[in-house]
Amino acid sequence: MNADQCKMILQDACEECESNWIALSGGLDSSIIANLMRKEKANAITIITKDFVGTDLTYAQIMAKHAEIPLSLMHIELEEVLESINETVKILGNFNDIEIRNSVVPYIYLKRLKEKGIKSVLTGDGADEVFAGYNFLLKKNEQELNHELDRIKKIMHFPSKEIGDSLNIKVEMPFLNEKVLEFSESIPISEKINIKNGKRFGKWILRESFEKDIPESIVWREKSPMQDGSGTANLTNLFNSIITDEIFIQKKNDILDGDGVYIRTKESLHYYECFRKINSIKNSSSDNKCPDCNYELSQNSRFCRMCGKFPIV
Repeated sequence: MNADQCKMILQDACEECESNWIALSGGLDSSIIANLMRKEKANAITIITKDFVGTDLTYAQIMAKHAEIPLSLMHIELEEVLESINETVKILGNFNDIEIRNSVVPYIYLKRLKEKGIKSVLTGDGADEVFAGYNFLLKKNEQELNHELDRIKKIMHFPSKEIGDSLNIKVEMPFLNEKVLEFSESIPISEKINIKNGKRFGKWILRESFEKDIPESIVWREKSPMQDGSGTANLTNLFNSIITDEIFIQKKNDILDGDGVYIRTKESLHYYECFRKINSIKNSSSDNKCPDCNYELSQNSRFCRMCGKFPIV
């Protein structure tokens, strides 16, 4: 019964949106949207970095073919990725390595859609937060899960929305529709995390609801970070190879002495230098601030949104 209700509510949420373009990664969330939009003459866009190996390509092609949706597959050169990092840092106003690495992808597809004259796009944002999709949740007991999901909902934010606003493109997120949120609150934890063939899966109700509508390789695909799917996770190795240890140590010490900011990695150094070209350092006077960059921490957050330090202890 809940599976049918889930499909109906998500169908209504998609129909309330104005866009017929989908940011398709081939993951569960965007594939559900593609399935629900298959009769709406939808189009899809997928970003793959040419120089890095990503996992999204095959799954996005499988889903686009299954849903009979035209797929605009964008292979991005490394030069464009590096240029997009600068713009992403400028828009988000931080040097959080994980957030920047993940957000370069939305920046690129939103920029490409804008160049096509597209005004809005549908994304799968919010499904992990609302239906317990993150891998770190899988080992928690029911009490811990309820507490953690409440905490996540209080602090969740979506850089793609900020980037879309800056580019004047509307980012529509069906999984954050009010009725979808109400439905999520009404179902037990066992319909968010459960076991199949001895393995625990998050977003259980979504998988169960669309099991007959979406290829099995996607419905039961394990959670994969955007940085892995697009290949931008390889930015870490890139910066490790092009920034020498000597330069890293020298710049790291200079930044600590001059700005009071501790730089953890070579990748973080690159993002920080992009950030400092257009931003000054503002040390918080709050008692609740990051020990690495002195940025005021959000209530209930366990990481620093400015520099990405995790965990905060």
